[in-house]
Amino acid sequence: MADGLRKISTNFLKKYDYFNGYKYGLITWTSYWGDKNSISVQTIGLDDDPRLRIFYTSTDNQTGEKRDFDYDIPLTTTPCHFGGKRHWFICPWYRNGVYCGRRVGTLYKGGDYFACRHCYGLTYESQNASGIAKRFGKIISAPEMDERWASITKTHYQGKPTKKYLRYMQAERKFLWTMNALVEGLNTKKR
Repeated sequence: MADGLRKISTNFLKKYDYFNGYKYGLITWTSYWGDKNSISVQTIGLDDDPRLRIFYTSTDNQTGEKRDFDYDIPLTTTPCHFGGKRHWFICPWYRNGVYCGRRVGTLYKGGDYFACRHCYGLTYESQNASGIAKRFGKIISAPEMDERWASITKTHYQGKPTKKYLRYMQAERKFLWTMNALVEGLNTKKR
């Protein structure tokens, strides 16, 4: 599933100004167990030949062998309706000997390389939901709710609830409603 994999998105790169000229940086992921993984990224040639250079070292879990990776991912843009432009990756992967070349906003590391979810055959958790769970959309887990609560520094500012707190409260209502509906669904099946 795509939900648990390391990924790079054009939205993330735009948020941290990778598309405003040459930029070099490090992207780090922390797993559920506290393990940290990181890759170095660099935007190159945004005017004439735009691409994202990715380099990292991967260690095989069984043998402990280290492999270095260094490759470019082509970038392209499309104009936005109200001005500006949107950046996209061009998937560099070959699947069954055929070049993908899809224009995508997110690349996943489902193996040794970053590629689009179509090349790795990935789905989202919500696509795999069935029955009563499909009605609720993305189900928010209890650990996710705990993380959201921990990220809130202030619940109110100048007597008004903060936007982050309001989003948390909305997610909490959905979480409670979903859990209640799932329990009721299970109870009706037992009868």
